[in-house]
Amino acid sequence: MSTEHPAPAEIPPAESDAPPTRRTFIATTTAVSGAAVVGGLITGPPALAATEAVVSEAPPGSRVSLTVNGVRRTVTVDNRTSLLDLLREHLDLTGSKKGCNAGACGACTVLVDGRRVTSCLTLAVRLEGAEVTTIEGLEKGGRLHPLQQAFIDQDAFQCGFCTSGQIVSGVGCIQEGHTGSQDEIQEWMSGNLCRCGCYVKIVRAVQQAADRM
Repeated sequence: MSTEHPAPAEIPPAESDAPPTRRTFIATTTAVSGAAVVGGLITGPPALAATEAVVSEAPPGSRVSLTVNGVRRTVTVDNRTSLLDLLREHLDLTGSKKGCNAGACGACTVLVDGRRVTSCLTLAVRLEGAEVTTIEGLEKGGRLHPLQQAFIDQDAFQCGFCTSGQIVSGVGCIQEGHTGSQDEIQEWMSGNLCRCGCYVKIVRAVQQAADRM
């Protein structure tokens, strides 16, 4: 009779409670991602799909009719379009300059129904039926406006970037009757900045034009 005992049955190792190693985590994640792609569960990056959906939607637009320098103009623009961009990009009137684009420098000043406005902060769609005057509309019949001539006479500009806004604002200042003194002109023209520092000559030009008008 054999005295040998049968080998004990192999006991499976107990599941470890230890957290998975970095290598195990990466391997598992890669396998799951691959299975999802092969099985057709992932069809494309969600962020890209969302971006494409946004791009495909056309921005809201409106039709606006207004008179610019005596000419009736009707255009369809994005509702977010400023008067400045309407003038420069749609009507090719580039005399009004885009300086700060925040209403702080006055380079984009135009007249709307006779009042001075910073066109970069004015929505075009809100001007239905309005009458707009830009620097291009001041000259009449080949003759310069008195203030345009005064700027030449007084040498009231240097680089010229702010000049169109200064002149249009000066015309508004004269029409409003704020030219009683140099101090008054300075006060009512203070919203127009000149980086070259020609303020003294600008005031003289406004005063000259006011006297001749």
